[in-house]
Amino acid sequence: MAILMRWLSGLPLHWVQRIGYALGWLTWWASARYRLQFRQHSQQAGYSHAQVRAAIGAAGTQALEAFRVWFDGDMPVQWDGKEHIESAFTAGKGIVFLTPHLGCFEITAPSQAQTFGPRFGPMTVLYRPARQAWLKALLLNARDKPYLKAVPTNMDGVRQMLKALRRGEAVGLLPDQVPPEGMGIWSTMWGRPAYTMTLAARLAMQTGAVIILAWGERLARGEGYCIHVQPMQQALAGEVDALVLQINQAMEELIRQCPEQYLWGYARFKQPRLEV
Repeated sequence: MAILMRWLSGLPLHWVQRIGYALGWLTWWASARYRLQFRQHSQQAGYSHAQVRAAIGAAGTQALEAFRVWFDGDMPVQWDGKEHIESAFTAGKGIVFLTPHLGCFEITAPSQAQTFGPRFGPMTVLYRPARQAWLKALLLNARDKPYLKAVPTNMDGVRQMLKALRRGEAVGLLPDQVPPEGMGIWSTMWGRPAYTMTLAARLAMQTGAVIILAWGERLARGEGYCIHVQPMQQALAGEVDALVLQINQAMEELIRQCPEQYLWGYARFKQPRLEV
């Protein structure tokens, strides 16, 4: 499997995306459960099937693009809102980057690290170790890159993120990812109860770090990506549950910018798993 991943990552970008698009539709037709979940989630957000139909192929495209990111394939990137990152680093309190499962979300952290790491230090991101031993080793090596440090989803990883922020560095999270039981609270997303991580809010509250929203738009015809960057519009203040809700609302706003590239099939409203 690792050999196949490496081979796919070496193909021209437009071919990776075409194969991924076909994979997305194959998954759609192969799984009735996936189709149901996709439709329920997109309808919950107020979209018709026609409005998000393109997201079916986009899900497969994202899966194969991830291999290219892991193995350092050519991924042309342009920036929209880069000045917000410069301004936040200048403040010296660190940055909490928040990215939903939107567009090519795997590209945002490596691009930020490569662009800003030489001047402002490495970026620290959370990752969930794979259960298979071969994949666990592969992902650990693939995600640790120059100026990018991957830490596990446990207390040691959280401590490392806090230390990074206190040094004025950046950390990255996917806040629409369902955390393990005990590491989140029930909040609201798309008007429905969703178990949501508290880590992003707590990191910002404890360090005074600036929250930056970012997502990687997939451009047409294999032309690369545009990383859109914007500061959090609502001021972070109050209790943790209020901040978590603000973050969910911010994720909704990002997704509405490009709903045809969101992973509507992701099990956002599932029950949290027990860590053993």
